[in-house]
Amino acid sequence: MKFTAIPTPIIKENEDLLEIIQQNVAEIPEESILVVTSKIISYAQGRLVEQETGTREEHHELVKQEADSYLPSSYSKYDTMLAIKNHTLTVNAGVDQSNSSGKYVLWPENMQEEANKIWQFVRDHYGVKKVGVVVTDSRTWPLRWGVIGTALVHSGFKQLTSYIGKKDLFGREIEMVQVNIAEAVAAGAALEMGEVAEQTPMCLVENIKQIQFQDRVPTEKELTDLQIEVENDVYGPFLTSVEWVKRK
Repeated sequence: MKFTAIPTPIIKENEDLLEIIQQNVAEIPEESILVVTSKIISYAQGRLVEQETGTREEHHELVKQEADSYLPSSYSKYDTMLAIKNHTLTVNAGVDQSNSSGKYVLWPENMQEEANKIWQFVRDHYGVKKVGVVVTDSRTWPLRWGVIGTALVHSGFKQLTSYIGKKDLFGREIEMVQVNIAEAVAAGAALEMGEVAEQTPMCLVENIKQIQFQDRVPTEKELTDLQIEVENDVYGPFLTSVEWVKRK
């Protein structure tokens, strides 16, 4: 795959996201994916909250409001909160303080709708038919230091490529393996875009193998089929061994 990070001016609160794309992305070729960081969508939506005290307690209270469910910070030696939000296991429910001045940045609202809107704009404005959109954030990985990019939502292509029923080199039939195209794209794009002060919040991804573009946004069934319920997850024994606090 080919990854090209796209530089932009510093994005300001309540700027028009589609204008940002139009002004900074000169061309989008067929059979490519435009990756957009969730943070600039948050800025466009005005999803920022002023820090009044800047304390851990203030941060944690905001996490409790944003999370669908969470574990108290006392569970963590780092005083962070594991949370589940939008069917995603994350740290601090996406409430972030980086690349903001005296404010907390929250995850965007209605992320799937935003991805679909960007996808439709890209098709119309750049005159392309086979194109995708991925909205990303950074995430940690269990038992490994460092962060990688993750796909929060996607649009315009089939996210999973299934090997189920196919045979490996020795004739063994595959029973479970599916490749998550959006996650693979997100990981590579985040590496190219950077994590701190690079000022490249978008990335164009080309020459993608094993991808099936779609002439529509994802259906509700397709989105639901991407999700695994906690009790059916391979990590279920860990996720169900603690008492999650549900958001009120």
